[in-house]
Amino acid sequence: MINTSLKWGVLFVAAAFAPVMLPAQTSALTLPAAVQIALKNNFGIQIAKNNVTIADISNDYGYAGGLPTVSATATDQEQATSLKQEYSNPANNRSSNNAFSNNLSASLNASMPLYNGGRIATVKKRLGAVETQTRQQLSSRALVLVNNVMLKYYDIIRQQSYARTLQRSIDATQQRLDIVKAQQNVGVANNADLFQSQVDLNTASQNLQAQQLVVDQGKTDLLTLLTLNPDSAIAVEDTIVVDSTIQLAAILDAVQTANPDVLAADEQITINKYIEKETGALRYPSLYVNAGYNYSRTRNSQGFSLLNLNYGPYASVSLNVPIFNGGIYKRQGQIAGMNVKNAQLTKDTLVLNYTSNAVKNWQAYKNNLKQLQTAKANYELSQKLLNLVQQRFKLRQATVVDVKNAEQSFENAGYILINVSFAAKSAEVQLRRYANQLGG
Repeated sequence: MINTSLKWGVLFVAAAFAPVMLPAQTSALTLPAAVQIALKNNFGIQIAKNNVTIADISNDYGYAGGLPTVSATATDQEQATSLKQEYSNPANNRSSNNAFSNNLSASLNASMPLYNGGRIATVKKRLGAVETQTRQQLSSRALVLVNNVMLKYYDIIRQQSYARTLQRSIDATQQRLDIVKAQQNVGVANNADLFQSQVDLNTASQNLQAQQLVVDQGKTDLLTLLTLNPDSAIAVEDTIVVDSTIQLAAILDAVQTANPDVLAADEQITINKYIEKETGALRYPSLYVNAGYNYSRTRNSQGFSLLNLNYGPYASVSLNVPIFNGGIYKRQGQIAGMNVKNAQLTKDTLVLNYTSNAVKNWQAYKNNLKQLQTAKANYELSQKLLNLVQQRFKLRQATVVDVKNAEQSFENAGYILINVSFAAKSAEVQLRRYANQLGG
């Protein structure tokens, strides 16, 4: 029985620190191990984790523009100029060519926003909401990956179960062929029964070979989901056990309160509201305080002034009042308000779709649970029928056709049982995915 009590989120956290190892060929790959490997290796998960890191780095008060900006500049300029100076006293007149001068200037400047309509605080809140949203998106991607791994894992179990049913049918056909040969040796069986039994055995063997291909390709698909070498050898030894205690009301409630896609859509509404506030803040005055230190030195080889030196600190306050810009800020605010409405509609659509899918999966889940009881009973009856017909065939109280029909009934019953079990489990997995309750 597969343990479904372990929350997939716990496995996701554990996978971040666990070593990635493929089980040896002789050991079985369990579902928790498959989930752990997939979460560790998947490229999409790694991209989503990088996006969370980016959002975490961006969620900073300085990134929002709330901290002072400090800059330093320096310029050293050397130039050659031609000089001609005339004064009221001709004796003071000067004229020279290629007179050299040097200008050295440096400044240290700092600016700090004091007020801008609350835009900085709103930006910081928006960055926090973006970080939360990226974490929800990471959870959603991980949830989808776990869902796909589980469905493929259970599909392999289904295909292997059908292969075992075919093997059981082959054993019965082989037994029938042995009986026909024994009867023919004593002269109580004809070649038609012998040929028919041999043909049936060959057909059943071909069916098993074809089914083994389905199993092998299913394992290749699972290895691809785990981001492992598709040619690796794995063994899946498990059974499908369906939890029959799921309640629709709890699933529908969790869709709105725990589903990461819905929570991410909620965050998008919040983000758009913050953007609307940021846009509105553009219409308010901005007040900045500025301070710094300036240094300027000019040396001239010729001229009236040979040295000019200025230095010292400064402080100022700057105020920017938007008066008119063609109504751009107003229209940006209207657009931001519409984006809030669109985000709400997107969330409502998402909830509606998830609710609809949850109800349909619930209907399939309950229907398959009912079919499962009948399928189990039919499978047990088909086994008993096959054993009974085989015994009668040994006593020559049943024909080859009777045995063949019993074998076919056994195959069909086994096929229906495993498919109904898989369908019920698939519906259960989907319901748990919508409710963010997947286990491994």
